[in-house]
Amino acid sequence: MAVRLTIIGAGPGGYVAAIRAAQLGARVTLIEEAEVGGVCLNWGCIPTKTLVYSAELFNRVRHADEFGIDISGAASYNLSAIRGRKEKVVSTQVKGIRSLLKRWGVDLILGRGSILSSDVVRAVQKDGTTQDIKSDCIIIATGSRPATPSIFTFDHERVMTSDDAVRFDDVPKSLLIVGAGVIGCEFAFIYRSFGTDVTVVEMLPRALSTEDEEISEIVEREMKKARIKLITNAAVKSAEVGPDGSMHTTLASGQEINTEKILVSIGRSMNTEGIGLEAVGIETGKRGEIIVNDRMETNLPGIYAIGDVTGKMMLAHVASHQGIIAAENAMGGDWAMDYSTVPSAIFTMPEVGSVGLREYQAREKGIAVKTGRFQFRGLGKAHAMGEIVGMAKVVSDADTDRVLGVHICGPHATDIIHEAALAMRLGAKTSDISEMVHAHPTLSEALMEAALDVSGISIHTPKQQK
Repeated sequence: MAVRLTIIGAGPGGYVAAIRAAQLGARVTLIEEAEVGGVCLNWGCIPTKTLVYSAELFNRVRHADEFGIDISGAASYNLSAIRGRKEKVVSTQVKGIRSLLKRWGVDLILGRGSILSSDVVRAVQKDGTTQDIKSDCIIIATGSRPATPSIFTFDHERVMTSDDAVRFDDVPKSLLIVGAGVIGCEFAFIYRSFGTDVTVVEMLPRALSTEDEEISEIVEREMKKARIKLITNAAVKSAEVGPDGSMHTTLASGQEINTEKILVSIGRSMNTEGIGLEAVGIETGKRGEIIVNDRMETNLPGIYAIGDVTGKMMLAHVASHQGIIAAENAMGGDWAMDYSTVPSAIFTMPEVGSVGLREYQAREKGIAVKTGRFQFRGLGKAHAMGEIVGMAKVVSDADTDRVLGVHICGPHATDIIHEAALAMRLGAKTSDISEMVHAHPTLSEALMEAALDVSGISIHTPKQQK
């Protein structure tokens, strides 16, 4: 008899787990309260990146004359068309996922799932119909939502979360973004590209504080060039609607900021409420995250958790891989999750791609490190594209030459980083990267040159004067 697997949540973790389990012969029921694809497809990764590419194209069109292209009149944008394209991209992907689930025989139920016991999941559909599903194994993949601190009154128009901002219903004249993390910085560049006067407030000393310090410096410099105002080491004291209908924000320092709207992007909260965790005794942590081991198992046999709800690396591709691991193990496998070579992708302007240890993290671990760098302005391909900002940085173990981390800020950084991720997964040394012949002219040459620079022999880096 086939294993009966029930999955709660059809985001990038849940639907991938469903397909893998079906491939392995399981009878899969997938319960989703909103829409397949979850936050990533419907409110996060895909819609924001669609907006990013519209913004980048708009920027390039405005500078088309630099490439010898004459465009009569000033470039303008059609907000309705941008939004329509975004919605079309999302709907196409949703249809694709639904088709895949159907082809693999996954039973999709649109409704809210909750765990009644270790082997029963209840699905309450939107029309109130209740269905109890007998299950041999359960995977929880309920994801996360934007954090909504009580200091802000969210009306989802003047005070927004990232879910509201991605609707892109209008382009405000001015916008305060609270939080200079990944989401805040991406939206800062998007809205600024369409003419919004953007101010970003961050409690920590720098933007993208989880990235390598030199990468943050480049992004901060590009924010300044784009006339995005960044205020670091700053906390919001209050935010109120002013007499003119605008938002009046006061910082802890006493500084006052008036903007048409506020976008709050200071983290995410796990969706663990109301899904039956307490009833069956599933262990959770201080942030509400579900505690799992590297096999994605909870403290109860046969019940797994994946994705944002576990509080690990809150990335769609992490959720997908966790989903594969959970499905394999639910079907009798012995897979374990390894986070050490998971790449991250940030779609600022320019992009950021990173994998492994940042330089400061390696030093904090007491590792003797050597680093190599290469500026994109040293590449012919970058000049041909007109995108010369940024660099590739390699962090290596000084004793073994093994690659510890790679950090790239520049054109197509989110694509290039995968060469580094594979190199690290295979335990490569910097010499393995530098001795591999890279095609010319390409942007990937930046990684090769940075690896060479670890040994001080980058071909296209000027000799340092002593």
